[in-house]
Amino acid sequence: MQSFRRLLGYMGNYRGLVALAIACNILTAVFTVVSIPIFQPFFNLLFEQTEPVTTSPETIDSLADLEQYGGYLVTQWITEQGRERALLYVCGLILLSFLLKNIFRYLALFFMSPVRNGIIRDLRNELYSHLLHLPLGYFTEERKGNLLSRITGDVQEVESSILNVLEAIFREPFIIIGSLTFMIIVSPSLTLFVFGLMVFTGVVIGGIGKRLKRSSGEVQETLGEIVSRTEESLGGLRIIKSFGAEEYQSRRFAEINDTYRHRLIRLLWRRDLSSPLTEFLGIATVALLLLYGSREVFAGTMEAGTFIAFIFAFYMVIDPAKNFSKAWYNVQKGLGALERVESVLDVKNPLITSTSVDPPPVASTSVDPLPPNLGGNAGTAHSGEKPTFSGIKFHDVGFRYRPDGPEILQHIDLEIPRGKAVALAGASGGGKSTIADLLPRFYDPTSGHITLDGRNLRDFKLDELRSRFGIVSQEAILFNDTIYNNIVFGMQGVSPQQVEEAARVANAHDFIAAMAGGYQSNIGDRGSKLSGGQRQRLTIARAVLRNPDILILDEATSALDSESERLVQEALQRLMQGRTALVIAHRLSTIQNADQIVVIDRGRIIERGTHGELLERGGAYRKLVELQEV
Repeated sequence: MQSFRRLLGYMGNYRGLVALAIACNILTAVFTVVSIPIFQPFFNLLFEQTEPVTTSPETIDSLADLEQYGGYLVTQWITEQGRERALLYVCGLILLSFLLKNIFRYLALFFMSPVRNGIIRDLRNELYSHLLHLPLGYFTEERKGNLLSRITGDVQEVESSILNVLEAIFREPFIIIGSLTFMIIVSPSLTLFVFGLMVFTGVVIGGIGKRLKRSSGEVQETLGEIVSRTEESLGGLRIIKSFGAEEYQSRRFAEINDTYRHRLIRLLWRRDLSSPLTEFLGIATVALLLLYGSREVFAGTMEAGTFIAFIFAFYMVIDPAKNFSKAWYNVQKGLGALERVESVLDVKNPLITSTSVDPPPVASTSVDPLPPNLGGNAGTAHSGEKPTFSGIKFHDVGFRYRPDGPEILQHIDLEIPRGKAVALAGASGGGKSTIADLLPRFYDPTSGHITLDGRNLRDFKLDELRSRFGIVSQEAILFNDTIYNNIVFGMQGVSPQQVEEAARVANAHDFIAAMAGGYQSNIGDRGSKLSGGQRQRLTIARAVLRNPDILILDEATSALDSESERLVQEALQRLMQGRTALVIAHRLSTIQNADQIVVIDRGRIIERGTHGELLERGGAYRKLVELQEV
């Protein structure tokens, strides 16, 4: 029950509402139980089964005597008022007790509603935030659709299966305890007989509940596969249509969907079995109770009215017990979904270290942190004046994506001096992008280390370290939002003038101004309303506005036409002046002016030097240039 206790821990933020809900549930139970003893003496006198009891307060020595004295007071009242008027009063009391019972029952639900939905909000927020902070390596192993299922379907299952029945868990035990107390006072032997039958019922229900929890986990896992398959298909519609693979994908989806149907049917069969099974066992218990209790009535050891009240009390136990068992079924079903959510929440982020501290300032020659046409303001958009630094150095760095996987990088020794541009060249799959990913600590080296200002990257706080980087990747990552918000993304205190200047530097202002909504135009899912070149220029404008200390340009101009590429290259050259830059390019014409070009092949550095030096050397770089010139 560790998962359930963890869920209850979320209630700490709603202590007041939970306390009110519990109080209302207790009052619901009180008024439910209060209605039971009203019937006993009334039936005895109404059916003329017994004379009024004459027990006095002085002779009360036990619970049985207390019951007798209570009966005495009620029967005296009935005798004085007359049977018809007493019947009217008793019916009024019954109506009043049930009215109060249902009022407090509604209030309990009223107070629990914001608790349930608040907990789900908190759980979903925590899960989403945790996903954003997990390292990229985690997502190479997990399917996105499965994660989407956990933050949507699994979290919602927790609400409908667990939180939706919390009031039953809090309320029904009080009703059961109160009714059982009355039953024990009336007839301990009958109560013991009933209790034995209830234990047997609980054992049967508990066994089915365990299987229900296991089945729920399988159902949610299959639902995750459905979401994952749908997400993959929507992302690859162009390829599916071009290859005429609609029927193929439909068959694959239908197979998973059919598996989900079969598993869900089995789950619902087990869940739906709880109510009829509980009711049957309850009726069987009532039948045995009638048989056993009637013998006591015939033998004269129990009055008929008392026996009727006992049955009424037992009825008050059956319905709460059935609700409680149904709630228990739902809890078991929901715990399967909660465990899937917890499997993500419990993933530790190895990139976050407890020893991370703010880096000390480094004394060095200052540089102009802004390109001329940004007016000297954009650099303050997110962190004010930036510290300067001496450079980056790779110390015998090696890297594997998995401990048992192949080596992606081997013995990388590379220095990127402050204010210099270093370009990485080489065939695809050689490890160039992996080197770039190690700098902002998307991954950590599996051997060796990287330093900034002579300080290990692991010693920096992640947010402080990453605030120094501006990244423009080969794939233009944009969001379903306005152009303005995509450029400003993550930065505070930015003015519209700064955004416009950044767009001009990236050669994006003209096409933005030509759109109907200008900078407030929505660009659709992943920028689907824009061309490839337009999307790339927006990501460059975002990097320009960020005004970083270090630039990482991973094929930053690959999606631009020749004219746009020339203009953007000029802007990037201005932005790179006095800054450290790591440039990755397959198009070697874009890196000829780099201060140093490093050729990577199969995870190793095989050549380094300027463009001219490498051409004269006649090695791997020259071959790459000649191949592109053909």
